[in-house]
Amino acid sequence: MVEPADAATAGRRNRAELLATVLLVVAAVATSWSSYQAARWHGEQAAATSRTSAIRIQAARADSLADSQTQVDVATFIAWADADQRGDAKVADFYVDRFRPEFKTAFEAWLATDPLTSPGAAKTPFAMPSYAPAARATADKLDAAAEVSAAEVTRDIQRASNYVLTVVLYSVALFFAGMSTKIRNPLLRLTLVGAGCAVLLGTLVWVATFPISLKV
Repeated sequence: MVEPADAATAGRRNRAELLATVLLVVAAVATSWSSYQAARWHGEQAAATSRTSAIRIQAARADSLADSQTQVDVATFIAWADADQRGDAKVADFYVDRFRPEFKTAFEAWLATDPLTSPGAAKTPFAMPSYAPAARATADKLDAAAEVSAAEVTRDIQRASNYVLTVVLYSVALFFAGMSTKIRNPLLRLTLVGAGCAVLLGTLVWVATFPISLKV
């Protein structure tokens, strides 16, 4: 005949073992999920890094083009100014006809300010608001896009790191659950199971706030 005290002890032990088993199963599944998500976010980070590099290359090309165009504008303007000062209208017109459209707009706006006699006029067409090479604007937009993409890389790294940290926390919960099955002392066994449940539940609540990556 089983004594009531022994039956109660056995019942508590069985409940503790059942709780530990549930804890082990849930923690194992959660560990697999977090490991998968960490790998997914590492993949997202790699893709974002590639996009950032591509955007920066495009920005560098646009910036280089803008520099080249500005050098051409400066060279043709200097040639025009030299011809104009010599009074060689034919040569001056020759260079004006070969101004780039973007520069020609600023040049005409600059001439309209009567720069030779007006003290408040801009010194050169390059100081005019209308002188805005499209390639330079493109480079600025691409630089801004690269910064946004770089911020995405940082976010993806942090997300992957957070999932990796949850794997560590699940491992702690698994450790508590596994150790509880080897402890005979009921109070200590319950303490270990309770600690494991607390770590697991806290981690699950935290993970619920994480973004999910399911892209293939």
